[in-house]
Amino acid sequence: MEDKIFGKLNQLHYRAARMSESQSGIQHNWEIDPLVPGEGDEPTLTVKVQIDHRVDRVLCTLLEPKALDIPLELIRTEWDDLNWSYYQVWRGKLPAHSSGTLVRYKISAFRPEDAVAIPADDNVIFSYLVGWHHPPAWSQDAIIYQIMPDRFHPGPGRKWNQTKRPDEIYGGTLRGIIENLAYIQELGFNCLWLNPFFPDKTHHGYHATDYFNVNPRLGTLDDIRELVEKCHQNGIRLLLDFVANHWSSEHPFFQAAQTDPNSEYNSWFFWQEWPKDYETYFKVKELPKLNVADPGVRSYLLDSAKFWLDEIGFDGLRLDYAHGVSLNFWTWFRKDIKSIKPEAWLFGEVTDSPAHQLQFYGRLDGCLDFLLTQAIRNTFGSGRMSITQLDAFLEAQDRFFPPNFSRPSFLDNHDMNRFLHLARGDSRKLKLAALCQFTLSGPPIVYYGTEVGVEQEQPVHGPGSIGLAEARQPMLWGDSQDEDLLSYYRWLIHLRRERPVLSVGERQTLHADDQDRVFVYKRYDSTEQMTIALNLSEEMKIVEVEGHTFKLGPVSGDVHLS
Repeated sequence: MEDKIFGKLNQLHYRAARMSESQSGIQHNWEIDPLVPGEGDEPTLTVKVQIDHRVDRVLCTLLEPKALDIPLELIRTEWDDLNWSYYQVWRGKLPAHSSGTLVRYKISAFRPEDAVAIPADDNVIFSYLVGWHHPPAWSQDAIIYQIMPDRFHPGPGRKWNQTKRPDEIYGGTLRGIIENLAYIQELGFNCLWLNPFFPDKTHHGYHATDYFNVNPRLGTLDDIRELVEKCHQNGIRLLLDFVANHWSSEHPFFQAAQTDPNSEYNSWFFWQEWPKDYETYFKVKELPKLNVADPGVRSYLLDSAKFWLDEIGFDGLRLDYAHGVSLNFWTWFRKDIKSIKPEAWLFGEVTDSPAHQLQFYGRLDGCLDFLLTQAIRNTFGSGRMSITQLDAFLEAQDRFFPPNFSRPSFLDNHDMNRFLHLARGDSRKLKLAALCQFTLSGPPIVYYGTEVGVEQEQPVHGPGSIGLAEARQPMLWGDSQDEDLLSYYRWLIHLRRERPVLSVGERQTLHADDQDRVFVYKRYDSTEQMTIALNLSEEMKIVEVEGHTFKLGPVSGDVHLS
């Protein structure tokens, strides 16, 4: 079964083409050291020049907080096999600034024969915030439950709608979530992530027409306020799914821009040929892309985020398709949001390389860990990845990312096949994957229904499939739930809540053998240690590590506290 996680980035020729383009021309690519300059730091910026003309100088023009021209120095010339060309490396230092300062600059290269500036990165204005790069303390202990409101529960006395296709409206409501908070709390979750609930006509909520209201089909603003209040009373924080890249073509501001050539909202969108040809999200005409560089768009989005965080009381934002939006926007966004709610948790959906994810360091608190998802699914679900490969990946991943960069983990979500479908219904593999997920450092996310065995009939890609909606089947309740799986998740969640070492401790591999298919590692800090043993084989295994003997049944795991 094809398991698409990264879309085109799974294809080598696409990655090669993108890399070739990113190394051609005048490229700064946000490369500064340190990645998040602190107070007193003089960050070094790097620019690569690969053009057909001679360049005799490169200039950094500081725009904010004080105008200043900074000449860069030619450091060396290197060869690029991919583009079959030489390129130059230029570097320079920016001045130090106090914590919280917004720094903005641009970069230009100049040929010796004229004074015409060649802008870097297609004329991007670069920016960063000095300091301010620690996620809220509460986020490291978060255990998150993801809910798609239309698919969780229809509410007291109501039944699911009669549907013929998985992309139709099933009839879940906010009241259905409120009335089942006891279920969420009893399992041990302390954080709730809601997929969008704004007014729109889809089952999933990502075609919003109003960023300040609730879809009447789901409930009211009063329902949201009640949900927030009751969650907080029970020690549960809330995350809002927030989309800054696009919204519905039925949004009144887009409608105004499309019908009136003099509309104040024309600059909010990217018109190729007004009024019918415009830039969209993945060529979906119903989703026009927003021009987040426009002051009006920025104000609207920031005001909306502040409304939900400050007035309604949400505790953080899961930022949809964050890499579709400029890094400059996220710099502004972080500065404004953290000024009104410093403890807000901001993490992005960035289905891109680790190097690209690091560009969000200092702008967001972190990014969803899609690479870990792919590694765990390949190891425990499809068997495409060996134990030693997983071990090497985990070691490299932990070394690559800064320790204060949030990397929430997940096994599946609303945009991919459910893990149980990938594992062909084998709940043993799901338990093993979940044990691995919950004993690594990233805050774990559970997609609604994974804990009770919600399945799907068709893969999200393939003949006869409706698409992503295949993985969005309604929640199972009562006797339909897999009680054994549910009990396992309950144990796992409480294990993580009771053992802080799983959130903050170090990891060390004790045994990784592709032949016997057993993986053992420990999590430890100065006060406690936990050893985790995972048997991926279909045979009973006995493994002794550090004086403890594990007796592991087929496709099972165990933990030892010491």
